[in-house]
Amino acid sequence: MASEKDLEDVRLRIDELDEQIQALINERAECAEQVARIKREMGDKGEDYYRPEREAQILRKYRDRNKGPLSDSEIVRLFREIISACLAHERPMTIAYLGPEGTFTQAATMKHFGHSINTLALDAIDVVFREVESGNANYGVVPIENSTEGVVNHTLDMFLRSPLQICSEIELRVEHHLLANTTSLQGIREVYAHHQAIAQCREWLETNLPDVRHVVFSSNAEAARIAKDVEGAAAIASEAAAERYGLESIARNIEDEPGNTTRFLVIGEKYAGRSGEDKTSLLISVHNKPGALHRLLLPLVEHDISMTRIESRPSRRSMWEYVFFVDIEGHAEDDDVSAALKALESETTLLRVLGSYPRAVL
Repeated sequence: MASEKDLEDVRLRIDELDEQIQALINERAECAEQVARIKREMGDKGEDYYRPEREAQILRKYRDRNKGPLSDSEIVRLFREIISACLAHERPMTIAYLGPEGTFTQAATMKHFGHSINTLALDAIDVVFREVESGNANYGVVPIENSTEGVVNHTLDMFLRSPLQICSEIELRVEHHLLANTTSLQGIREVYAHHQAIAQCREWLETNLPDVRHVVFSSNAEAARIAKDVEGAAAIASEAAAERYGLESIARNIEDEPGNTTRFLVIGEKYAGRSGEDKTSLLISVHNKPGALHRLLLPLVEHDISMTRIESRPSRRSMWEYVFFVDIEGHAEDDDVSAALKALESETTLLRVLGSYPRAVL
């Protein structure tokens, strides 16, 4: 039978382990300092201290060798924070994201970069691009697609005129909650949210609040901020938004699809190297003639390249002219991908690699 001594022995062991962990984390930070010093002595200006491909490789190792009891996602999250702290010790990064505070984009930013960063919450996707282009932010985070509602067209359109590269991707499980300054559905007359959140919760809203007016906002966090001070208003937003704006979660997980996930892109000026598990995003324009799309896809088939997404958007150069945004598996420096891209050049009027980058780890 367990005793107080057994409990005390375990607690002492935890204290010993915590001391060892603390010492090892600080030793890791010292190693990061040595890396920075060696790079400077080699003539490196320190502009590539964040290496998304290197981080992805490291996090995959942590995930693959995990034997529990902590989950893979918890192990990756903990080590992400250690990496974040060590990078910040070397040089803090500034990350711009689509705000305001409490958005899912902020949550994705913290998931990918950890909390040891400086952040800029901005009010529009084009402003995020502009801040990174101007050098006011090292990188930016923007939404690109949702598993339920599809692509974010504004982000795609920005790549038509921005020179920025896609450096990495983030996948975030999206859980929508109904937030209000009350604890009951009774008396709710309006629901505030981003139009995609309303669409992702349509069935729940029709079942539980069929006569309530829907008011569209630029973000769920902004909806939560406004709803806080409006009697009879509720907002669809995240748990972080509830905490940030002091609202009650009167209904949790109201999204219609339990696996609802949003994909985000990390944008910057630097090209990401090969990580071993990569994606490549392409911007392609073709002549408007019969069979053009077939000829576009043929080089991918011939080189056994898997295409994971294709979207078309007006080119904005002439009426009825379109460009294609294509995601494929592999890195542009892989032999098969490189050969496919070379073959594509003869079939396109425009071929731009928007980025080769590591696939999301978790």
